[in-house]
Amino acid sequence: MTKLSLQALNRATLDRQWLLERRDVPALDAIEHLVGMQAQAPLAPYVGLWTRLTNFHPDELVKLLEDRQAVRGSMMRATIHLVSSRDFLAFRPLIQPRLEREVYQNTTYGRHRLEGLDMDAVLRAGIDRMTESPATAVQLREYLGELWPDREPAALAHAVRCLLPTIQIPPRGIWNKGGNPTMTTANLWLAAPTPDTVPDPAPTAGADSPVEALILRYLAAYGPASVADAQTWSGLTHLTEIFDRLDLRTYTDADSGRTLYDLPHLTLPDEDTPAPTRFLPEYDNLLLSHANRTRFISKATRATLTLQDVLTKGTILHNGQATALWRQPKSPKSQAILEITPITPITPQTWTTLKTEAHNLLTFTTPSATHEIKRLDQ
Repeated sequence: MTKLSLQALNRATLDRQWLLERRDVPALDAIEHLVGMQAQAPLAPYVGLWTRLTNFHPDELVKLLEDRQAVRGSMMRATIHLVSSRDFLAFRPLIQPRLEREVYQNTTYGRHRLEGLDMDAVLRAGIDRMTESPATAVQLREYLGELWPDREPAALAHAVRCLLPTIQIPPRGIWNKGGNPTMTTANLWLAAPTPDTVPDPAPTAGADSPVEALILRYLAAYGPASVADAQTWSGLTHLTEIFDRLDLRTYTDADSGRTLYDLPHLTLPDEDTPAPTRFLPEYDNLLLSHANRTRFISKATRATLTLQDVLTKGTILHNGQATALWRQPKSPKSQAILEITPITPITPQTWTTLKTEAHNLLTFTTPSATHEIKRLDQ
């Protein structure tokens, strides 16, 4: 098998992620290509789409959410993701085992707090409450707590949020708006009352089942990748047998010796392909979707920073590597400040490049404000 260096893996995945060259496609196509975008920071996908697409405007995603073509709900790794509505309906059932683990193994809300509980009755009650109107977590706790006064209301609400296909409806996730997460079910929001009405996901050649389609879609956006990588991304287990029955090309990771899988029809870019500077939002899936993240975060960087340090702020890729962190603090409407904290040594030329893209980002997020770029060295 062909051996792939970390540099080759880096460029291959950047290419799949549309980070080597911005694409001129609709936002919905990008969301489906990426098999969703992590969205626990509600506005992060807007930056994630801006950094991957030409001429993206926030109104495009706002319309998708308000027209119910895209939704925000619990998906991969039991975290909130922005996905197309048809992908949520098709793939959300596959993620159910991960969400069940989130409920029953959760040290805060699960375990003994749910023992002996008629969970079917709790879920029916949750559906009844959300049928009346979409509900916040507080409203769910109040409603369920009255029905099960001997149980912890927060644990009941957490179980309903995870075990039912709940989604967070607008204005949560709407650009320049906000509000507490308000939930309803996909059946209520998307009018899909039975499994028979669930549409197929985006067509995937070579897939005979939804789980096979999910893996092929993952490889198209994040490959080449190992079985462990796919399990890290999805939160699912026992995927080896799925990989074994698919027609895939194999490579060897030159750094670790792992077997990597890929779609047979896809070619890899030259590992010396230039990689432009790109600003990723907090929790971008590029940095969360592999068990071994050294293709983007060097071992030296990981030795000085935890993954949480990297993910809770935006990340700047320079030459394909995590080079600095960024955040846009609150400031007066007339002024936009962007703070950059280098996490690797950077040259004056690199700093100039980072500042240029930072100004581009501020032009996107706050087009009418004056810009100020601050460097915060550790």
